[in-house]
Amino acid sequence: MSLSPDQNRAVAAWVAAGDNLSTVQKKLQDEFQVSMTYMDVRFLVDDLDLSLQDPASTADASDVSNPAPPPTMPAAATSAANADDGSDADAVPEPDALPPAAADGAGAAANVTVTLDAVTLLPGALASGTVRFSDGVTGKWMVDNYGRPGFTEISQPGYQPSPADAQAFIQELSRHL
Repeated sequence: MSLSPDQNRAVAAWVAAGDNLSTVQKKLQDEFQVSMTYMDVRFLVDDLDLSLQDPASTADASDVSNPAPPPTMPAAATSAANADDGSDADAVPEPDALPPAAADGAGAAANVTVTLDAVTLLPGALASGTVRFSDGVTGKWMVDNYGRPGFTEISQPGYQPSPADAQAFIQELSRHL
């Protein structure tokens, strides 16, 4: 379909104003009662040697090079939230709630040793290895297909690592994986 010179000038003006192809298509229908497919409008813009303008760049949510700052919760609010929900006092604290020495691994992490098996032979395990906690208790750990860590064997039956050891184990495991 060919357009009149006036219609071609109007299309050129719309494109120069920053309209995209779908807007040009709609304006052709509304103002000139010319029905064109999106592809026809694309060919028309190409035939008229017009170049579409890129929209102004906005913050791209898929851009991972600029990570969002982590959410922060004041320590008092964290303590109040844990006290109100009736949670277990022996629960492992969140990394943000740890004292700075434990959070950076200088304290408890030095006392927990994690090794990674070269070959994982456990069914359903993505990774496995051994761990030695600060009190000398050893065990075998695994990470399942869902990314959940767990223990398969512990040298002391019924053993529960201290919250500091549990946090250090997770930090060491993350470092190895």
